[in-house]
Amino acid sequence: MTRLFNTPAAFADEALDGFVAAHRRWVRRVPGGVVRATPTAPGQVAVVIGGGSGHYPAFSGLVGRGLAHGAAVGNVFASPSAQQVHQVAKAAHGGGGVLLTFGNYAGDVLHFGQAEERLNAEGIDCRTVVVTDDISSAPAEESAKRRGVAGDLAVFKTAAAAAEAGLPLDEVVRLAALANARTRSFGIAFSGCTLPGADAPLFTVPEGRMAVGLGIHGEPGLSEAAVPTADEAAELLVSTLLGELPEGVDTPCGLRAGVILNGLGAVKYEELFVVYRRVARLLDEAGVVAVDPEVGELVTSFDMAGVSLTLFWLTEELEPLWTAPADAPAYRKGALGPTAGVSSESPETPETPENSEEQPEQTAVPQASEESRAAARTVLDALAAVVRTVDEHADELGRIDAVAGDGDHGIGMRRGSEAAYEAGRRAQGLGAGAGTLLCHAADAWADRAGGTSGALWGVILRQVGTALGDADRPDAAAVASGVAAAADGVMRLGKAEVGDKTMVDVLVPLAGALGEAVAEGQPLAAAWDAAATVAEAAAKATAELLPRLGRARPHAEKSLGTPDAGAVSLALIARAVHGVLAAKNESEG
Repeated sequence: MTRLFNTPAAFADEALDGFVAAHRRWVRRVPGGVVRATPTAPGQVAVVIGGGSGHYPAFSGLVGRGLAHGAAVGNVFASPSAQQVHQVAKAAHGGGGVLLTFGNYAGDVLHFGQAEERLNAEGIDCRTVVVTDDISSAPAEESAKRRGVAGDLAVFKTAAAAAEAGLPLDEVVRLAALANARTRSFGIAFSGCTLPGADAPLFTVPEGRMAVGLGIHGEPGLSEAAVPTADEAAELLVSTLLGELPEGVDTPCGLRAGVILNGLGAVKYEELFVVYRRVARLLDEAGVVAVDPEVGELVTSFDMAGVSLTLFWLTEELEPLWTAPADAPAYRKGALGPTAGVSSESPETPETPENSEEQPEQTAVPQASEESRAAARTVLDALAAVVRTVDEHADELGRIDAVAGDGDHGIGMRRGSEAAYEAGRRAQGLGAGAGTLLCHAADAWADRAGGTSGALWGVILRQVGTALGDADRPDAAAVASGVAAAADGVMRLGKAEVGDKTMVDVLVPLAGALGEAVAEGQPLAAAWDAAATVAEAAAKATAELLPRLGRARPHAEKSLGTPDAGAVSLALIARAVHGVLAAKNESEG
Protein backbone atom coordinates (compact mmCIF):
# COMPACT_ATOMS: atom_id res chain seq x y z
CA MET A 1 0.00 0.00 0.00
CA THR A 2 1.01 3.65 -0.39
CA ARG A 3 2.14 4.68 3.08
CA LEU A 4 3.89 8.01 2.58
CA PHE A 5 1.64 10.84 1.42
CA ASN A 6 0.16 14.06 2.74
CA THR A 7 -3.32 14.29 1.22
CA PRO A 8 -4.51 11.91 -1.52
CA ALA A 9 -5.70 14.74 -3.77
CA ALA A 10 -2.23 16.37 -3.70
CA PHE A 11 -0.24 13.17 -4.14
CA ALA A 12 0.29 13.37 -7.91
CA ASP A 13 1.38 17.02 -7.88
CA GLU A 14 3.74 16.56 -4.95
CA ALA A 15 5.27 13.42 -6.47
CA LEU A 16 5.93 15.27 -9.72
CA ASP A 17 7.52 18.19 -7.88
CA GLY A 18 9.85 15.81 -6.07
CA PHE A 19 10.68 13.94 -9.27
CA VAL A 20 11.71 17.18 -10.98
CA ALA A 21 13.78 18.28 -7.99
CA ALA A 22 15.67 14.97 -8.15
CA HIS A 23 16.23 14.93 -11.94
CA ARG A 24 17.01 18.46 -13.05
CA ARG A 25 19.73 17.17 -15.39
CA TRP A 26 17.03 15.57 -17.55
CA VAL A 27 13.76 17.45 -17.05
CA ARG A 28 12.19 20.72 -16.12
CA ARG A 29 8.69 21.44 -14.85
CA VAL A 30 6.13 23.11 -17.08
CA PRO A 31 2.40 23.57 -16.51
CA GLY A 32 0.84 20.15 -16.96
CA GLY A 33 3.95 18.00 -16.66
CA VAL A 34 7.61 17.97 -17.67
CA VAL A 35 9.76 18.50 -20.77
CA ARG A 36 13.40 17.83 -21.49
CA ALA A 37 15.83 20.08 -19.65
CA THR A 38 17.46 20.86 -23.00
CA PRO A 39 15.33 22.50 -25.70
CA THR A 40 14.01 20.47 -28.62
CA ALA A 41 16.35 20.83 -31.57
CA PRO A 42 14.98 23.29 -34.15
CA GLY A 43 12.87 21.46 -36.72
CA GLN A 44 12.81 18.18 -34.78
CA VAL A 45 9.50 16.44 -34.18
CA ALA A 46 8.51 16.63 -30.50
CA VAL A 47 7.20 13.34 -29.08
CA VAL A 48 4.83 14.04 -26.19
CA ILE A 49 3.60 11.13 -24.08
CA GLY A 50 1.44 11.04 -21.00
CA GLY A 51 -1.22 9.55 -18.80
CA GLY A 52 -2.15 9.29 -15.17
CA SER A 53 0.21 9.19 -12.22
CA GLY A 54 0.85 5.91 -10.42
CA HIS A 55 2.79 4.21 -13.23
CA TYR A 56 6.36 5.44 -12.68
CA PRO A 57 8.66 5.38 -14.55
CA ALA A 58 5.87 6.02 -17.02
CA PHE A 59 5.43 8.75 -17.90
CA SER A 60 7.73 11.44 -16.54
CA GLY A 61 10.68 9.06 -16.11
CA LEU A 62 10.72 8.42 -19.86
CA VAL A 63 11.47 12.04 -20.82
CA GLY A 64 15.00 12.64 -22.09
CA ARG A 65 17.19 12.55 -25.16
CA GLY A 66 16.38 9.57 -27.35
CA LEU A 67 13.04 9.24 -25.62
CA ALA A 68 10.09 11.58 -25.11
CA HIS A 69 10.43 15.34 -25.41
CA GLY A 70 7.68 15.87 -22.84
CA ALA A 71 5.13 14.13 -20.66
CA ALA A 72 1.72 15.38 -19.60
CA VAL A 73 1.03 13.97 -16.14
CA GLY A 74 -2.48 13.52 -14.78
CA ASN A 75 -3.87 12.73 -11.37
CA VAL A 76 -3.56 9.22 -9.93
CA PHE A 77 -4.82 6.81 -12.63
CA ALA A 78 -6.54 9.72 -14.45
CA SER A 79 -5.63 11.21 -17.79
CA PRO A 80 -4.09 14.68 -17.91
CA SER A 81 -6.49 17.37 -19.05
CA ALA A 82 -6.52 18.79 -22.57
CA GLN A 83 -5.07 21.98 -21.13
CA GLN A 84 -2.17 20.09 -19.58
CA VAL A 85 -1.42 18.22 -22.80
CA HIS A 86 -1.59 21.46 -24.78
CA GLN A 87 0.78 23.25 -22.43
CA VAL A 88 3.35 20.45 -22.43
CA ALA A 89 3.20 20.12 -26.23
CA LYS A 90 3.66 23.88 -26.68
CA ALA A 91 6.67 23.85 -24.36
CA ALA A 92 8.22 20.85 -26.16
CA HIS A 93 7.53 22.00 -29.72
CA GLY A 94 10.66 22.76 -31.70
CA GLY A 95 9.11 23.67 -35.02
CA GLY A 96 8.89 20.18 -36.52
CA GLY A 97 5.40 19.32 -35.33
CA VAL A 98 4.18 17.21 -32.42
CA LEU A 99 3.32 13.53 -32.05
CA LEU A 100 1.04 12.70 -29.13
CA THR A 101 1.20 9.06 -28.08
CA PHE A 102 -0.44 7.39 -25.08
CA GLY A 103 -2.36 4.33 -23.91
CA ASN A 104 -5.85 3.69 -25.25
CA TYR A 105 -8.05 4.80 -22.35
CA ALA A 106 -11.22 6.85 -22.76
CA GLY A 107 -10.03 9.86 -20.78
CA ASP A 108 -6.66 9.97 -22.54
CA VAL A 109 -8.25 9.66 -25.97
CA LEU A 110 -10.67 12.46 -25.14
CA HIS A 111 -8.17 14.93 -23.65
CA PHE A 112 -5.27 14.27 -26.02
CA GLY A 113 -7.74 14.51 -28.89
CA GLN A 114 -8.94 17.93 -27.75
CA ALA A 115 -5.34 19.08 -27.35
CA GLU A 116 -4.51 17.85 -30.86
CA GLU A 117 -7.39 19.85 -32.31
CA ARG A 118 -6.31 22.96 -30.46
CA LEU A 119 -2.66 22.65 -31.51
CA ASN A 120 -3.60 22.18 -35.16
CA ALA A 121 -5.92 25.18 -34.97
CA GLU A 122 -2.95 27.22 -33.72
CA GLY A 123 -0.83 26.18 -36.68
CA ILE A 124 1.22 23.46 -34.95
CA ASP A 125 1.09 20.26 -36.99
CA CYS A 126 0.01 17.63 -34.47
CA ARG A 127 -0.80 13.91 -34.88
CA THR A 128 -1.74 11.05 -32.58
CA VAL A 129 -0.76 7.38 -32.26
CA VAL A 130 -2.65 5.43 -29.61
CA VAL A 131 -1.02 2.36 -28.02
CA THR A 132 -3.16 -0.81 -28.05
CA ASP A 133 -0.88 -3.67 -27.02
CA ASP A 134 -2.82 -5.51 -24.28
CA ILE A 135 -4.20 -8.67 -25.90
CA SER A 136 -6.36 -9.52 -22.88
CA SER A 137 -8.52 -6.39 -23.22
CA ALA A 138 -10.13 -7.19 -26.59
CA PRO A 139 -9.94 -9.91 -29.24
CA ALA A 140 -7.59 -9.57 -32.21
CA GLU A 141 -10.42 -8.59 -34.56
CA GLU A 142 -11.16 -5.64 -32.25
CA SER A 143 -7.55 -4.65 -31.60
CA ALA A 144 -8.41 -0.93 -31.83
CA LYS A 145 -10.32 -1.34 -28.56
CA ARG A 146 -7.32 -2.75 -26.69
CA ARG A 147 -5.73 -0.74 -23.88
CA GLY A 148 -2.12 0.31 -23.71
CA VAL A 149 0.13 -1.26 -21.08
CA ALA A 150 3.90 -1.89 -21.03
CA GLY A 151 3.96 -1.87 -24.82
CA ASP A 152 3.85 1.92 -24.41
CA LEU A 153 7.64 1.78 -24.14
CA ALA A 154 8.09 0.12 -27.54
CA VAL A 155 5.98 2.74 -29.29
CA PHE A 156 7.44 5.70 -27.36
CA LYS A 157 10.99 4.52 -28.02
CA THR A 158 10.37 3.98 -31.72
CA ALA A 159 8.76 7.38 -32.22
CA ALA A 160 11.41 9.22 -30.20
CA ALA A 161 14.34 7.55 -31.96
CA ALA A 162 12.81 8.39 -35.31
CA ALA A 163 12.39 12.01 -34.24
CA GLU A 164 15.96 12.10 -32.88
CA ALA A 165 17.18 10.87 -36.28
CA GLY A 166 15.60 13.94 -37.85
CA LEU A 167 12.78 12.18 -39.70
CA PRO A 168 9.76 14.32 -40.62
CA LEU A 169 6.45 14.07 -38.76
CA ASP A 170 4.79 11.85 -41.37
CA GLU A 171 7.56 9.27 -41.00
CA VAL A 172 7.61 9.45 -37.20
CA VAL A 173 3.86 8.83 -37.16
CA ARG A 174 4.13 5.94 -39.64
CA LEU A 175 6.87 4.21 -37.67
CA ALA A 176 5.10 4.69 -34.33
CA ALA A 177 1.93 3.18 -35.79
CA LEU A 178 3.92 0.28 -37.21
CA ALA A 179 5.53 -0.33 -33.82
CA ASN A 180 2.11 -0.36 -32.18
CA ALA A 181 0.75 -2.82 -34.74
CA ARG A 182 3.65 -5.19 -34.00
CA THR A 183 3.53 -5.02 -30.18
CA ARG A 184 1.67 -7.46 -27.91
CA SER A 185 1.51 -7.62 -24.09
CA PHE A 186 -0.04 -9.92 -21.50
CA GLY A 187 0.05 -9.80 -17.69
CA ILE A 188 -0.72 -11.60 -14.43
CA ALA A 189 -1.05 -10.38 -10.83
CA PHE A 190 -1.11 -11.83 -7.35
CA SER A 191 -2.59 -8.83 -5.55
CA GLY A 192 -4.16 -5.48 -6.39
CA CYS A 193 -2.78 -2.01 -5.73
CA THR A 194 -3.92 0.45 -3.07
CA LEU A 195 -4.34 4.13 -3.94
CA PRO A 196 -3.01 6.84 -1.60
CA GLY A 197 -5.43 7.23 1.29
CA ALA A 198 -7.41 4.08 0.51
CA ASP A 199 -7.74 1.39 3.17
CA ALA A 200 -8.06 -1.54 0.76
CA PRO A 201 -6.66 -2.59 -2.61
CA LEU A 202 -8.69 -2.03 -5.78
CA PHE A 203 -9.08 -5.77 -6.15
CA THR A 204 -8.04 -8.84 -4.19
CA VAL A 205 -7.01 -12.30 -5.29
CA PRO A 206 -7.76 -15.33 -3.12
CA GLU A 207 -4.81 -16.93 -1.38
CA GLY A 208 -2.98 -19.26 -3.73
CA ARG A 209 -4.60 -17.74 -6.84
CA MET A 210 -3.54 -15.19 -9.46
CA ALA A 211 -5.44 -12.78 -11.70
CA VAL A 212 -4.86 -13.35 -15.41
CA GLY A 213 -5.15 -10.52 -17.95
CA LEU A 214 -5.08 -7.58 -15.57
CA GLY A 215 -4.85 -3.87 -16.43
CA ILE A 216 -2.40 -1.26 -15.16
CA HIS A 217 -5.01 0.88 -13.42
CA GLY A 218 -5.89 -1.68 -10.81
CA GLU A 219 -8.52 -3.27 -13.03
CA PRO A 220 -9.06 -6.87 -11.91
CA GLY A 221 -7.98 -9.72 -14.15
CA LEU A 222 -10.30 -11.38 -16.61
CA SER A 223 -9.93 -14.78 -14.94
CA GLU A 224 -8.15 -16.54 -12.09
CA ALA A 225 -5.76 -19.47 -11.91
CA ALA A 226 -3.58 -21.17 -9.34
CA VAL A 227 -0.36 -19.34 -8.47
CA PRO A 228 2.33 -20.81 -10.71
CA THR A 229 6.01 -21.36 -10.22
CA ALA A 230 8.27 -18.82 -11.92
CA ASP A 231 8.80 -21.21 -14.83
CA GLU A 232 5.07 -21.84 -15.16
CA ALA A 233 4.43 -18.08 -15.17
CA ALA A 234 6.98 -17.66 -17.95
CA GLU A 235 5.38 -20.47 -19.94
CA LEU A 236 1.93 -18.88 -19.63
CA LEU A 237 3.18 -15.46 -20.70
CA VAL A 238 5.23 -16.72 -23.65
CA SER A 239 2.71 -19.23 -24.96
CA THR A 240 -0.10 -16.66 -24.81
CA LEU A 241 1.87 -14.07 -26.76
CA LEU A 242 3.17 -16.56 -29.31
CA GLY A 243 -0.46 -17.44 -29.95
CA GLU A 244 -0.98 -14.08 -31.63
CA LEU A 245 1.74 -13.26 -34.13
CA PRO A 246 1.95 -10.15 -36.32
CA GLU A 247 -0.35 -10.05 -39.33
CA GLY A 248 0.89 -12.24 -42.17
CA VAL A 249 3.30 -14.26 -39.97
CA ASP A 250 2.63 -17.98 -39.46
CA THR A 251 5.55 -18.96 -37.24
CA PRO A 252 7.76 -17.13 -34.74
CA CYS A 253 10.83 -19.04 -35.91
CA GLY A 254 13.39 -16.63 -37.32
CA LEU A 255 11.68 -13.50 -36.00
CA ARG A 256 13.49 -10.85 -33.96
CA ALA A 257 11.72 -9.20 -31.06
CA GLY A 258 12.26 -6.52 -28.49
CA VAL A 259 11.33 -8.13 -25.17
CA ILE A 260 10.00 -6.35 -22.07
CA LEU A 261 9.43 -8.25 -18.83
CA ASN A 262 7.76 -5.61 -16.72
CA GLY A 263 7.27 -5.57 -12.95
CA LEU A 264 4.04 -3.91 -11.89
CA GLY A 265 5.30 -2.48 -8.61
CA ALA A 266 5.84 -5.09 -5.90
CA VAL A 267 7.68 -7.91 -7.65
CA LYS A 268 11.40 -7.76 -6.87
CA TYR A 269 13.99 -7.56 -9.62
CA GLU A 270 15.46 -10.89 -8.57
CA GLU A 271 12.05 -12.51 -9.07
CA LEU A 272 11.82 -10.93 -12.52
CA PHE A 273 15.21 -12.34 -13.44
CA VAL A 274 14.12 -15.82 -12.36
CA VAL A 275 11.10 -15.52 -14.64
CA TYR A 276 13.13 -14.06 -17.50
CA ARG A 277 15.56 -16.99 -17.30
CA ARG A 278 12.73 -19.24 -18.51
CA VAL A 279 11.28 -16.63 -20.90
CA ALA A 280 14.63 -16.40 -22.69
CA ARG A 281 14.87 -20.19 -23.06
CA LEU A 282 11.32 -20.50 -24.36
CA LEU A 283 11.82 -17.77 -26.93
CA ASP A 284 15.07 -19.37 -28.03
CA GLU A 285 13.37 -22.75 -28.38
CA ALA A 286 10.68 -21.09 -30.54
CA GLY A 287 13.36 -19.62 -32.79
CA VAL A 288 12.80 -16.03 -31.65
CA VAL A 289 15.84 -13.78 -31.31
CA ALA A 290 15.48 -11.48 -28.27
CA VAL A 291 16.94 -8.07 -29.08
CA ASP A 292 18.01 -5.75 -26.25
CA PRO A 293 15.60 -7.24 -23.69
CA GLU A 294 14.39 -5.03 -20.85
CA VAL A 295 13.72 -6.55 -17.43
CA GLY A 296 12.49 -4.28 -14.65
CA GLU A 297 9.85 -1.78 -13.66
CA LEU A 298 8.85 0.25 -16.70
CA VAL A 299 5.07 0.72 -16.48
CA THR A 300 3.86 0.05 -12.95
CA SER A 301 0.62 0.19 -10.99
CA PHE A 302 1.64 1.48 -7.54
CA ASP A 303 2.18 -1.60 -5.37
CA MET A 304 0.52 -4.21 -7.55
CA ALA A 305 2.24 -7.58 -7.29
CA GLY A 306 2.36 -8.71 -10.87
CA VAL A 307 4.32 -9.01 -14.10
CA SER A 308 3.65 -8.53 -17.78
CA LEU A 309 5.49 -9.66 -20.87
CA THR A 310 5.70 -7.62 -24.07
CA LEU A 311 6.95 -8.84 -27.45
CA PHE A 312 7.76 -6.10 -29.96
CA TRP A 313 8.13 -7.87 -33.31
CA LEU A 314 10.92 -6.01 -35.08
CA THR A 315 11.47 -5.25 -38.75
CA GLU A 316 14.61 -4.03 -40.46
CA GLU A 317 13.55 -0.41 -39.99
CA LEU A 318 12.18 -0.83 -36.45
CA GLU A 319 15.17 -2.64 -34.92
CA PRO A 320 17.66 0.26 -35.13
CA LEU A 321 15.06 2.52 -33.51
CA TRP A 322 14.56 0.04 -30.65
CA THR A 323 18.33 -0.24 -30.07
CA ALA A 324 19.12 3.47 -30.51
CA PRO A 325 20.70 5.31 -27.55
CA ALA A 326 18.50 7.03 -24.99
CA ASP A 327 19.11 8.97 -21.80
CA ALA A 328 16.14 9.58 -19.50
CA PRO A 329 15.84 9.50 -15.70
CA ALA A 330 14.50 5.93 -15.69
CA TYR A 331 15.71 4.53 -19.00
CA ARG A 332 19.21 4.64 -20.44
CA LYS A 333 20.67 2.80 -23.39
CA GLY A 334 23.92 3.26 -25.31
CA ALA A 335 25.75 6.59 -25.39
CA LEU A 336 24.63 9.94 -26.70
CA GLY A 337 27.01 12.76 -27.61
CA PRO A 338 26.80 16.14 -25.86
CA THR A 339 24.04 18.53 -26.82
CA ALA A 340 25.45 21.49 -28.70
CA GLY A 341 25.53 24.67 -26.68
CA VAL A 342 24.12 23.25 -23.46
CA SER A 343 26.08 21.77 -20.57
CA SER A 344 24.74 18.47 -19.27
CA GLU A 345 25.81 19.50 -15.78
CA SER A 346 23.68 22.64 -15.62
CA PRO A 347 21.10 22.70 -18.40
CA GLU A 348 19.49 25.93 -19.41
CA THR A 349 15.93 26.27 -18.15
CA PRO A 350 14.65 29.56 -19.50
CA GLU A 351 11.61 30.92 -17.74
CA THR A 352 9.00 32.24 -20.15
CA PRO A 353 5.23 32.56 -19.89
CA GLU A 354 5.08 29.38 -21.96
CA ASN A 355 7.05 27.18 -19.58
CA SER A 356 6.82 28.84 -16.19
CA GLU A 357 5.05 26.85 -13.52
CA GLU A 358 2.50 29.49 -12.63
CA GLN A 359 -0.19 30.45 -15.10
CA PRO A 360 -1.30 34.10 -15.17
CA GLU A 361 -4.47 34.61 -13.17
CA GLN A 362 -7.38 36.19 -15.03
CA THR A 363 -8.10 39.70 -13.77
CA ALA A 364 -11.10 40.70 -15.88
CA VAL A 365 -14.50 39.23 -16.71
CA PRO A 366 -17.21 40.25 -19.18
CA GLN A 367 -19.69 42.84 -18.02
CA ALA A 368 -22.76 41.37 -16.31
CA SER A 369 -26.12 42.67 -15.16
CA GLU A 370 -26.88 43.04 -11.48
CA GLU A 371 -29.50 40.28 -11.82
CA SER A 372 -26.93 37.89 -13.26
CA ARG A 373 -24.37 38.78 -10.60
CA ALA A 374 -27.01 38.03 -7.95
CA ALA A 375 -27.66 34.65 -9.59
CA ALA A 376 -23.92 34.02 -9.60
CA ARG A 377 -24.02 34.03 -5.80
CA THR A 378 -26.55 31.19 -5.90
CA VAL A 379 -24.41 29.34 -8.43
CA LEU A 380 -21.41 29.65 -6.11
CA ASP A 381 -23.50 28.33 -3.21
CA ALA A 382 -24.40 25.36 -5.40
CA LEU A 383 -20.73 24.72 -6.20
CA ALA A 384 -19.93 24.83 -2.49
CA ALA A 385 -22.67 22.25 -1.88
CA VAL A 386 -21.16 20.08 -4.61
CA VAL A 387 -17.77 20.21 -2.86
CA ARG A 388 -19.31 19.15 0.45
CA THR A 389 -21.29 16.34 -1.15
CA VAL A 390 -18.33 14.97 -3.09
CA ASP A 391 -16.10 15.15 -0.04
CA GLU A 392 -18.65 13.25 2.04
CA HIS A 393 -19.03 10.47 -0.54
CA ALA A 394 -15.55 10.37 -2.12
CA ASP A 395 -14.48 7.11 -0.48
CA GLU A 396 -17.70 5.34 -1.44
CA LEU A 397 -17.45 6.62 -5.01
CA GLY A 398 -13.92 5.23 -5.17
CA ARG A 399 -15.11 1.88 -3.82
CA ILE A 400 -17.87 1.63 -6.42
CA ASP A 401 -15.49 2.61 -9.19
CA ALA A 402 -13.00 -0.06 -8.11
CA VAL A 403 -15.45 -2.93 -8.65
CA ALA A 404 -14.65 -3.02 -12.36
CA GLY A 405 -12.59 0.12 -12.91
CA ASP A 406 -9.62 1.92 -11.40
CA GLY A 407 -11.08 3.35 -8.19
CA ASP A 408 -10.05 6.95 -8.86
CA HIS A 409 -13.50 8.50 -9.31
CA GLY A 410 -13.75 9.89 -5.79
CA ILE A 411 -10.30 11.50 -5.95
CA GLY A 412 -10.99 12.99 -9.37
CA MET A 413 -14.38 14.37 -8.36
CA ARG A 414 -12.87 15.90 -5.24
CA ARG A 415 -10.10 17.62 -7.19
CA GLY A 416 -12.48 18.82 -9.87
CA SER A 417 -15.21 20.16 -7.60
CA GLU A 418 -12.77 21.98 -5.35
CA ALA A 419 -11.06 23.59 -8.35
CA ALA A 420 -14.42 24.59 -9.82
CA TYR A 421 -15.50 26.24 -6.59
CA GLU A 422 -12.24 28.16 -6.24
CA ALA A 423 -12.42 29.35 -9.84
CA GLY A 424 -16.03 30.38 -9.31
CA ARG A 425 -15.13 32.24 -6.13
CA ARG A 426 -12.41 34.17 -7.94
CA ALA A 427 -14.76 34.97 -10.82
CA GLN A 428 -17.42 36.23 -8.44
CA GLY A 429 -14.85 38.47 -6.78
CA LEU A 430 -14.23 40.05 -10.17
CA GLY A 431 -17.95 40.73 -10.65
CA ALA A 432 -18.77 37.82 -12.95
CA GLY A 433 -22.30 36.97 -13.96
CA ALA A 434 -23.75 33.49 -13.56
CA GLY A 435 -22.73 32.35 -17.03
CA THR A 436 -19.12 33.47 -16.81
CA LEU A 437 -18.75 32.06 -13.30
CA LEU A 438 -19.90 28.65 -14.49
CA CYS A 439 -17.61 28.76 -17.53
CA HIS A 440 -14.62 29.55 -15.32
CA ALA A 441 -15.65 26.70 -13.02
CA ALA A 442 -16.01 24.38 -16.03
CA ASP A 443 -12.48 25.04 -17.25
CA ALA A 444 -11.04 24.57 -13.76
CA TRP A 445 -12.90 21.29 -13.19
CA ALA A 446 -11.79 19.81 -16.50
CA ASP A 447 -8.18 20.94 -16.04
CA ARG A 448 -7.76 19.92 -12.43
CA ALA A 449 -9.63 16.63 -12.43
CA GLY A 450 -8.52 15.30 -15.81
CA GLY A 451 -9.88 11.90 -16.74
CA THR A 452 -13.09 11.28 -18.62
CA SER A 453 -15.33 12.58 -15.86
CA GLY A 454 -13.31 15.79 -15.59
CA ALA A 455 -13.83 16.57 -19.26
CA LEU A 456 -17.52 15.71 -19.10
CA TRP A 457 -18.16 17.81 -16.01
CA GLY A 458 -16.41 20.65 -17.82
CA VAL A 459 -18.96 20.23 -20.62
CA ILE A 460 -21.88 20.15 -18.19
CA LEU A 461 -20.94 23.35 -16.38
CA ARG A 462 -20.03 25.19 -19.59
CA GLN A 463 -23.27 24.30 -21.33
CA VAL A 464 -25.35 25.42 -18.37
CA GLY A 465 -23.26 28.57 -18.08
CA THR A 466 -23.74 29.36 -21.76
CA ALA A 467 -27.50 28.97 -21.39
CA LEU A 468 -27.62 31.25 -18.33
CA GLY A 469 -25.43 33.99 -19.79
CA ASP A 470 -24.58 37.24 -18.02
CA ALA A 471 -27.36 39.55 -19.20
CA ASP A 472 -30.55 38.47 -17.46
CA ARG A 473 -31.71 36.85 -14.28
CA PRO A 474 -31.71 33.14 -15.13
CA ASP A 475 -35.16 31.56 -15.13
CA ALA A 476 -36.25 27.93 -14.98
CA ALA A 477 -36.47 27.65 -18.75
CA ALA A 478 -32.85 28.78 -19.19
CA VAL A 479 -31.65 26.27 -16.59
CA ALA A 480 -33.61 23.44 -18.24
CA SER A 481 -32.23 24.44 -21.64
CA GLY A 482 -28.70 24.39 -20.25
CA VAL A 483 -29.08 20.94 -18.71
CA ALA A 484 -30.53 19.60 -21.97
CA ALA A 485 -27.57 21.07 -23.87
CA ALA A 486 -25.24 19.49 -21.30
CA ALA A 487 -26.75 16.07 -21.95
CA ASP A 488 -26.29 16.50 -25.70
CA GLY A 489 -22.72 17.75 -25.23
CA VAL A 490 -21.71 14.87 -22.96
CA MET A 491 -23.10 12.27 -25.37
CA ARG A 492 -21.37 13.94 -28.30
CA LEU A 493 -17.99 14.23 -26.57
CA GLY A 494 -18.01 10.98 -24.61
CA LYS A 495 -19.67 8.92 -27.38
CA ALA A 496 -21.93 7.29 -24.78
CA GLU A 497 -25.64 6.55 -25.07
CA VAL A 498 -28.33 5.62 -22.59
CA GLY A 499 -27.75 2.00 -21.58
CA ASP A 500 -23.94 2.11 -21.73
CA LYS A 501 -23.73 2.32 -17.92
CA THR A 502 -22.27 5.82 -17.65
CA MET A 503 -23.34 9.18 -16.25
CA VAL A 504 -25.44 9.56 -19.43
CA ASP A 505 -27.91 7.10 -17.90
CA VAL A 506 -28.65 9.75 -15.26
CA LEU A 507 -28.01 12.98 -17.16
CA VAL A 508 -30.50 12.26 -19.96
CA PRO A 509 -33.46 11.42 -17.68
CA LEU A 510 -32.49 14.32 -15.39
CA ALA A 511 -32.64 16.73 -18.33
CA GLY A 512 -35.88 15.22 -19.59
CA ALA A 513 -37.63 15.37 -16.24
CA LEU A 514 -36.45 18.93 -15.61
CA GLY A 515 -37.65 20.07 -19.02
CA GLU A 516 -41.06 18.46 -18.55
CA ALA A 517 -41.57 19.95 -15.09
CA VAL A 518 -40.58 23.42 -16.28
CA ALA A 519 -42.87 23.11 -19.30
CA GLU A 520 -45.72 22.32 -16.90
CA GLY A 521 -45.08 25.62 -15.17
CA GLN A 522 -43.37 24.36 -12.01
CA PRO A 523 -40.94 26.79 -10.38
CA LEU A 524 -37.26 25.90 -10.60
CA ALA A 525 -36.85 24.46 -7.08
CA ALA A 526 -39.86 22.15 -7.48
CA ALA A 527 -38.89 21.16 -11.00
CA TRP A 528 -35.34 20.39 -9.90
CA ASP A 529 -36.66 18.33 -6.99
CA ALA A 530 -38.65 16.17 -9.39
CA ALA A 531 -35.66 15.82 -11.72
CA ALA A 532 -33.31 14.91 -8.86
CA THR A 533 -35.70 12.17 -7.78
CA VAL A 534 -35.66 10.76 -11.31
CA ALA A 535 -31.85 10.99 -11.31
CA GLU A 536 -31.58 9.04 -8.07
CA ALA A 537 -33.74 6.23 -9.45
CA ALA A 538 -31.78 6.21 -12.70
CA ALA A 539 -28.46 5.97 -10.85
CA LYS A 540 -29.71 3.03 -8.82
CA ALA A 541 -30.93 1.31 -12.00
CA THR A 542 -27.42 1.35 -13.52
CA ALA A 543 -26.59 -1.53 -11.19
CA GLU A 544 -28.48 -3.81 -13.57
CA LEU A 545 -26.60 -2.63 -16.66
CA LEU A 546 -23.42 -4.00 -18.21
CA PRO A 547 -20.80 -1.40 -19.21
CA ARG A 548 -20.21 -1.03 -22.94
CA LEU A 549 -17.57 1.71 -22.77
CA GLY A 550 -14.46 2.64 -20.80
CA ARG A 551 -12.14 0.68 -18.52
CA ALA A 552 -14.99 -1.34 -17.01
CA ARG A 553 -15.96 -2.85 -20.39
CA PRO A 554 -13.55 -5.84 -20.23
CA HIS A 555 -14.90 -6.61 -16.73
CA ALA A 556 -18.58 -6.11 -17.54
CA GLU A 557 -19.88 -9.06 -15.51
CA LYS A 558 -18.00 -7.95 -12.40
CA SER A 559 -19.94 -4.67 -12.36
CA LEU A 560 -23.37 -6.30 -12.50
CA GLY A 561 -25.17 -5.44 -9.27
CA THR A 562 -23.06 -2.31 -8.64
CA PRO A 563 -24.18 1.11 -9.93
CA ASP A 564 -21.93 3.24 -12.11
CA ALA A 565 -19.80 5.63 -10.04
CA GLY A 566 -20.28 8.54 -12.46
CA ALA A 567 -24.02 8.03 -12.44
CA VAL A 568 -24.10 7.93 -8.64
CA SER A 569 -22.01 11.09 -8.25
CA LEU A 570 -24.25 12.97 -10.69
CA ALA A 571 -27.37 11.96 -8.78
CA LEU A 572 -25.79 13.02 -5.49
CA ILE A 573 -24.87 16.38 -6.97
CA ALA A 574 -28.35 16.86 -8.41
CA ARG A 575 -29.82 16.39 -4.94
CA ALA A 576 -27.26 18.75 -3.38
CA VAL A 577 -28.12 21.48 -5.90
CA HIS A 578 -31.78 21.03 -5.11
CA GLY A 579 -30.99 21.72 -1.46
CA VAL A 580 -29.48 25.09 -2.41
CA LEU A 581 -32.41 26.00 -4.67
CA ALA A 582 -34.93 25.01 -2.01
CA ALA A 583 -33.15 27.05 0.66
CA LYS A 584 -33.04 30.08 -1.64
CA ASN A 585 -36.71 29.66 -2.49
CA GLU A 586 -37.59 29.48 1.21
CA SER A 587 -35.54 32.57 2.08
CA GLU A 588 -37.22 34.56 -0.70
CA GLY A 589 -40.66 33.27 0.22
